[in-house]
Amino acid sequence: MQFGRTYEEFEVGATYKHWPGKTVTEYDDHLFCLLTMNHHPLHMDANYAEKTTDFGKNVVVGNYVYSLLLGMSVPDVSGKAIANLEIESLRHVAPTFHGDTVYGQTTVLDKWPSKSKNDRGIVHVETKGYKQDGTLVCVFRRKVMVPTETYTKERGGEQPGRPELKEQGK
Repeated sequence: MQFGRTYEEFEVGATYKHWPGKTVTEYDDHLFCLLTMNHHPLHMDANYAEKTTDFGKNVVVGNYVYSLLLGMSVPDVSGKAIANLEIESLRHVAPTFHGDTVYGQTTVLDKWPSKSKNDRGIVHVETKGYKQDGTLVCVFRRKVMVPTETYTKERGGEQPGRPELKEQGK
């Protein structure tokens, strides 16, 4: 299984479809709210959402949807990243509700070698998240610093920190 890419493996214009999707539960949404201290009733109070909002039901916290999409993209985009340098833009386009399944895809917009170190490069990507019916819900652009093949080889290859199995008696 591929986990991230080196600089050389990214092609401008390539689109990576992240799999699998994630069905968002009420528990997921409420846990994220509690962990981040976001107590807005739109997300946590079904009575409030039903009686006072245009949606008539709880809306999933947008930053959870963003975080979910960011996580989905790791095996395809940033699994080998040295650093996420910048979230350039983040737009929540449509609401996500409990029970919706979120899918994501990332397109490589541009890439360039690092100006300060020749063993890494910068990749500019746009990730889009959409629901099971194809509705776009979230779009964000970011810049990721990724290693070159040289960087990876000099630091021990694909999984440099992974220990070897030692079986007793052998």
